[in-house]
Parts: sequence; structure tokens; C-alpha cells
Amino acid sequence: MANALGYVRETATGFEGNLAMINLAAPIQIERNAEKMVDAQPDYRIFAGEIRTEIGGGWIVKAKSSGREYVSLTLADPNIGPRKVYANLAPVKGKKGRHVILWNPKD
Repeated sequence: MANALGYVRETATGFEGNLAMINLAAPIQIERNAEKMVDAQPDYRIFAGEIRTEIGGGWIVKAKSSGREYVSLTLADPNIGPRKVYANLAPVKGKKGRHVILWNPKD
């Protein structure tokens, strides 16, 4: 099961758009992590709202079945709830540069 948590468009530094969840609706920016030094650090940092609160990270992952790369997101913030939210960025078919944030429940 996959549910859309929002939509973003590609920018020069990553992606930007809107996150729309039951308890959080905010503009978001998903920016390349220029300070990444080791694999455990995210490839992208995720910021939300006008004050740009950091709410998560994104890692570039290669799909086992297709071999294509995608961005796996982890979101965590008290406004989201007590558990982390896992999602993936997927291109929107027929909309160049536009991506959907798809909820990826872990349980």
C-alpha cells in the first residue's frame, strides 16, 4: 500500500514542494547534503516550514528488482507523531521534474 504524502519538484539543490499529512502540512525542501562524509549520513537533508526545521534525511538507494536509483526518506518530528515515517520519492508519470512522496510503511 502506498499513499501520497506530498509532491515536490526538482531544483538545482534537490527538491521542494509540500508535505501534506493529517497532523502536518508544510512546505518542504529536500536538499543535497554537501557535508556528507560517510555512508551512514544522508545524501539529502529534509527541512519543513518557513523556519526550515530539519525533519529528516534521504538516502540514494538502488532498487533490487530494476537496478534504478531512488531516494528513500525518513521523517521524524513531534508534529509528525511518535514514530518515524518512511517514504520514497518517485517520479510522477508524464510530469518531468515532478516527484511524489510515497508513504512506505515498515510494519
